[in-house]
Amino acid sequence: MEQQEPGYFEQTEAMLRQYVNDRILLLKLKASQQSAKLAAQVFVLMIMVLLGLLVLLFLSLTAAYYFADLTGSLLYGFGIVAGFYLLLLIIVLLVRKKYLSPYLTNMVIRIILDKTHDDESVDTNQPN
Repeated sequence: MEQQEPGYFEQTEAMLRQYVNDRILLLKLKASQQSAKLAAQVFVLMIMVLLGLLVLLFLSLTAAYYFADLTGSLLYGFGIVAGFYLLLLIIVLLVRKKYLSPYLTNMVIRIILDKTHDDESVDTNQPN
């Protein structure tokens, strides 16, 4: 007995399974690419924040000693700098829901949904 070639429906089913597997793999690859991009940008942002905090710390100490020299008291000099930071904290707490949270949310969404040059160059209307 000769073995028959698979029929039309069996071939279509096999092609459909392969297509679905390929689409799942493509989605996984795109998700991992976007996750890696987001992680890299978060890492760079953390380094920038750390360096910024160090600069801010030393500038604050410098300002505190400057004001201490002007007022003649370390307590007043450091108190002026602490009061300035307390004022900044109050301002940030007042505007965080209206301005800060939407800005950060939109930035993360932009990073995740950013199309790369490769994605834009592929024309999905043309058959392979």
